[in-house]
Amino acid sequence: MLRPKKTKFRKAFKGRIHGKAKGGFKIAFGKFALKALQPERIQEKQIESARKAINRHLRRAGKLWIRIFPDVPVSKKPADVRMGRGKGSPEFWACRVKPGRILFELDSVTEEQAIGAFSRAAAKLPIKTKIIKNIEEVI
Repeated sequence: MLRPKKTKFRKAFKGRIHGKAKGGFKIAFGKFALKALQPERIQEKQIESARKAINRHLRRAGKLWIRIFPDVPVSKKPADVRMGRGKGSPEFWACRVKPGRILFELDSVTEEQAIGAFSRAAAKLPIKTKIIKNIEEVI
């Protein structure tokens, strides 16, 4: 599972995700990418299940890069607990994703394989996504 080894603080504020991605919006490694179109918190479980879906579809062919990392602890209080008594304990880790952010990248696969793999991965994620292709200019 993806989670940080060490953090400065044990609990984090919820915060709001607004605006477009300032970084990580260009394809850096592969030829094909899965891009986020909505702001949302993506859980570590969802990232892992999307990664597994891609690898199963490609039968471990090609190279995959995961461009997001769950670094925000999300806390919850137990059910049937009265108000007050402090903040709940951290339950899971999440990644704050802004629109335009590249989530996954693929290389050394055909376009059909990339589309099939990314469409399966998109079904595991809680946001709308888009499959993009890196256009390399020929001089």
